[in-house]
Amino acid sequence: MGEGLPHNWGGPREGHPPGGNKERDEVDDLVAAWRDQRPDLDVAPLQVLSRVSRLARHLDIARRGAFAAHGLESWEFDVLSALRRAGPPFQLTPGALLRATLVTSGTMTNRIDRLAAAGLVSREPDPRDRRGVLVTLSERGQAVVDAAFIDLLERERALLASLGEDQRQVLADLLRTLLIPFDEGSPPGGR
Repeated sequence: MGEGLPHNWGGPREGHPPGGNKERDEVDDLVAAWRDQRPDLDVAPLQVLSRVSRLARHLDIARRGAFAAHGLESWEFDVLSALRRAGPPFQLTPGALLRATLVTSGTMTNRIDRLAAAGLVSREPDPRDRRGVLVTLSERGQAVVDAAFIDLLERERALLASLGEDQRQVLADLLRTLLIPFDEGSPPGGR
C-alpha cells in the first residue's frame, strides 16, 4: 500500500474493486474485460486514468453548465478569472493572459476583442510600455465572473460529495503528485 494512503485504499484484487469497496463501476468492468482479453498486459493504469478521464467529462459538463448559467463560455471564464485572480486593479497584459490560459497570441487577441465588445473587459494603454496595452476587468465582468465562480464551486462540491474531507485531501495530494511533472514541462515518459 502507498505511503500516506488510507487503510482502505489497497490494491486491486481479482474480481473486486480496489480498496475493499464492494461497489463496482464501469471502469471495473472495462478493466476486467481487458484482463480477460489481454492477460499478457498490465492494465492497472486503467484503474486510475480511466476514472480520471470519466471524471473529467463530468467536470467539463458541470463547468459548462455553471458558465452557461451566467452567459459565459469556458474560454470566457478562463480569461475573466485570470484577470479576477490578479487582484485590483484586475489588469494583465495580453502576454500574461496568454501564459495563464495557454492559448496562442492570435487566439488571445480574438478573445480580448470579443470580451471587450461584450463589455466584460477594456483595453487601456500600458503606462510602462508605450506600445503595450493592459486588459482590465470591467465592473460587469467582475460581477459575472464572481457569480459564475460561486456556481462552479457549488457544482464541484456536488461532484465531490461522496468523499469525506480527509479523502478529498488525499486525492488532491495524489493528483498534485501526478500533475507536477507536467507543470514543470517534464511529463513521465518524456512525452
